[in-house]
Amino acid sequence: MRKCRHDKGVRFSPGQFALAIVLSSSAAGAAPEARVLPGLRPDGSTLLHDQRVIHPAGTQVELGDFPVMLAIDHSGRYAAVLHAGYGRHEVRVVDLRHQRTTANQPLSETFYGMAFSPGGETLVCSGGSDEVLHVFAFHAGRLESRPDVRVAPANDRGVVAGLALSPDGRVAVVSLLFDNKLVCVDLATGKLHWTTPLGAPAPDSGQSRSQDPSAAPNEGLQGQKLNEDADPLAVAWDARRSRIYASLWGKSAVAVLDATDGRVMDRWESGLHPNELLLSSDGRHLFVSNGGRNTVTVIETETGRVVETLCSSLAPDDLPGSTPDSLALAPDGRTLFVANASNNNVAIFDVSTPGTGRALGFIPTGWMPSSVRVTPNGRRLVVISARGLEPKSNPGITPEKFPYIGGLYRGSLGIVDLPKPAGLPQALAAWTQTAQHCRPAPVVAPTEKDNPIPAAAGGVSPIRHVIYIIKENRTYDQVLGDLAQGNGDRALCLFPEEVTPNLHALVRDFVLLDNFYANAEVSAGGHEWSLGGYSSEFVEKTWPVGYRSSASKVPYTAEGHYAAAVPASGYLWDRAAAAGVSYRSYAEFATNGPALSDPATTAVPALRGHIDPLYHCWDLTYRDVDRAARFVEELHRFEAAGDMPRLQIVHLPQDHTAGAKAGAWTPRAMVADNDLALGRLVEAVSQSRFWPDTAIFVVEDDAQNGPDHVDAHRTEALVISPWCRRGVVDSTPYTTCSMLRTIELILGLEPLSQFDAAATPMRASFQSRPAAGPWVARPARVNLDERNPGDTPAARISATFDFSREDAVDEQAFNRVLWAAVRGENRPMPPPVHAAFVHAMPEAPDEDD
Repeated sequence: MRKCRHDKGVRFSPGQFALAIVLSSSAAGAAPEARVLPGLRPDGSTLLHDQRVIHPAGTQVELGDFPVMLAIDHSGRYAAVLHAGYGRHEVRVVDLRHQRTTANQPLSETFYGMAFSPGGETLVCSGGSDEVLHVFAFHAGRLESRPDVRVAPANDRGVVAGLALSPDGRVAVVSLLFDNKLVCVDLATGKLHWTTPLGAPAPDSGQSRSQDPSAAPNEGLQGQKLNEDADPLAVAWDARRSRIYASLWGKSAVAVLDATDGRVMDRWESGLHPNELLLSSDGRHLFVSNGGRNTVTVIETETGRVVETLCSSLAPDDLPGSTPDSLALAPDGRTLFVANASNNNVAIFDVSTPGTGRALGFIPTGWMPSSVRVTPNGRRLVVISARGLEPKSNPGITPEKFPYIGGLYRGSLGIVDLPKPAGLPQALAAWTQTAQHCRPAPVVAPTEKDNPIPAAAGGVSPIRHVIYIIKENRTYDQVLGDLAQGNGDRALCLFPEEVTPNLHALVRDFVLLDNFYANAEVSAGGHEWSLGGYSSEFVEKTWPVGYRSSASKVPYTAEGHYAAAVPASGYLWDRAAAAGVSYRSYAEFATNGPALSDPATTAVPALRGHIDPLYHCWDLTYRDVDRAARFVEELHRFEAAGDMPRLQIVHLPQDHTAGAKAGAWTPRAMVADNDLALGRLVEAVSQSRFWPDTAIFVVEDDAQNGPDHVDAHRTEALVISPWCRRGVVDSTPYTTCSMLRTIELILGLEPLSQFDAAATPMRASFQSRPAAGPWVARPARVNLDERNPGDTPAARISATFDFSREDAVDEQAFNRVLWAAVRGENRPMPPPVHAAFVHAMPEAPDEDD
């Protein structure tokens, strides 16, 4: 039975009301009165780049890079926090009473999984790709290293993830993500008691890292097969029944094993992409948070029967996207706390009577709550937010040391005092109201009746065909910062009009979008957001580790390689198929064949028969003008046939560049090639029979932390159509999901997630009457065959880079090289600005638990 009894009423703070007014003026077809930028707002909340709001409750303590798991010691005074981001991996111990760090232990790599022994004298945590458990003696907030415990050979493909300790603390059961195994090991002797496969081992996750740059990012899958294995994550030990439970991240199930010998006894149904597991104190019920849905499954352990499903989203009819990823029970077992990673809150349920769970309210948190716990005395809720309180630049960093976006997430630990039962309703009402305030403001219904962007899916639009072009990794200032009419910084413009004449002409002739933000930080999430309106927990928690080091066994998990990454609603083409809208992909979620003459393939079932096998996928030795020529060839074929697919998705990746790699095309040449390709594609479409009813949307999959004076997520984006307004600046705060939502409304597609459903459509960029006439591409102004020299420091650094797939290089070093290649070796690169403000952390009183 599904329990979704949340209050659907939404109230708005003064800041959100002002934002709604600005958006209303935009939706009516007028340019916004003032730019709404990310940052701290008068009510104390923070508007993030993606138009979401955070306003965390409780005292906030700053942590390290991307904390992912929390464990409270038996005394309730100390919290151990596991950090597994792009930057330093570590275990940090925080004194909850005094809100200060008491221990900080660096780790070579970790991922997910940490537990105190029952007596609290030992802390054990994941060793990630090292295939070990890190073991520490723990006393009074201090850590002392003990020998690591190996759980698999160093050359295996697994990544140590979740773990559970036996009641006596002597034995650990460990999940090996990507190797699809559970291992039981004696912590004192290192003896393996049993190893149980839960599926076929994953392909070699390191294969693509040693490939030639001309190869595709297929991670060993050859583009033929979607990895649909178990990918076990969390582990729970049921001592009463001598069982082990393991959540299968890649499935919708929990594996049940005999704790004695590892024999698989059963698989119990759960929701999509189950992650954390929590056993009730009496062992009668297992709570399973389902990251792919907005739900928690409650399972009766005696029978394996699903007792009920709890809905953790702010409203019962919310689309997928809440991403519940962590669970905690009050000591009396009556109250369940559920961290919603993508809603930035903790949902609270009364679970005192199994089968009749009742939603009580929400507590607002920082950005991306990744773990929640309750102190043993039940008086405090402790929650860590993986991305902290705001995106920000690193304080005190020099211009030469450009901060990479993946390392900017200084997490936070929130300490929330839970009131006694008599005061709980009042506190919950206030917290819930704040959490509701943090929802995106509702999209204001358009007042004009003839805007070509319908008010709702199913509305009539004069635009019939959409071409959606996805490029790679540029900020607004890097490309359009030289335009005086926009909010740019000329000093940060690496690829001005001389290099990108077509982009500049297009934004002058149509619409300049100077307040557009990528939802993602890197390409792994970027292609997911661009085509799914969401990036799964699987992708968001694996990319920081995989991007961190080429030695990591964490693979590139996005773009159609792993079932665990697929969102509940699928991707844009799935919505198109459901609506009977024809679609075709050019290189998105596809890979090249072994040889240049071999056709491209895809592992995504819905794309089979819907890709152009002759369109060349990711390959930085192949020109975008040749990709555009192939698209134009297909365009002419469709003209002869009388129609073309209504949705066409095109990847033009060369603006990624190959840095200063000796002998490769220079960054200027590659960006100019990308610019010319776009210009020629637009010219061909504008001269075709399809132009009167076509809209072209262009977006960067992410901004990849290039220099930008507003925010590192702000990016270059374009809309091109006879129905576009001409020669205007649209400063409405848009995101990738805004563009996705606009496409959906044109084509009559249902939204994919909470995020595109709530995104502001780009109506302010369109007009009620078309402006006919073709558009003419501008010729390149720089030498497209310009090559990098081989005798520079930047070239020597670039020789170490792996360009076999998007973002396989160290982007911090790559950005420095890119700057040096364009501006010169001796000119320092300015750091980016991240537009939210740093909060002062309140001092907590010195009091006992």
